[in-house]
Amino acid sequence: MALQTPSFYRYYAQTYRIDSTPDGGLQGTILNLRTGFFEQDEDRSHILELIWSTTESNIRGPFSEEKFIRETEVQRSHYLSGDGPIFALYETINGINGTATREGRSRTEQETALVHALQKRTFKMWEDEAARIAAGEPPSFTVTSRFNAGQ
Repeated sequence: MALQTPSFYRYYAQTYRIDSTPDGGLQGTILNLRTGFFEQDEDRSHILELIWSTTESNIRGPFSEEKFIRETEVQRSHYLSGDGPIFALYETINGINGTATREGRSRTEQETALVHALQKRTFKMWEDEAARIAAGEPPSFTVTSRFNAGQ
């Protein structure tokens, strides 16, 4: 059975996407939790580890693109901070989750729908920022990672 691409995973705390290459191979991109951007994963052993994993508790997937977006945004909001509209939206999401937790309940359907819509929006904002930077424009916001704290 051939691997369907793109395919989406969580590799430890990072989300990971596998795509087909024009020559018939596979290429992976992994979320960098220091920058918030996806980077090409040059170590193709990760791809084999993801495809053949059956019991590794730190590997999840494959799953839908929608779940991939949600997983990515949960990790970004947990590990990254900064100024600007993306981080204001993360604060909104955290406020919704915090309210439900304080009230001892799960999110309502409406709250969950709003959180998912905001996550799609922040995901797109990161993609747009990556495209601007790739085109030679300066970053429009700064990011601080929990991994860089104290360095």
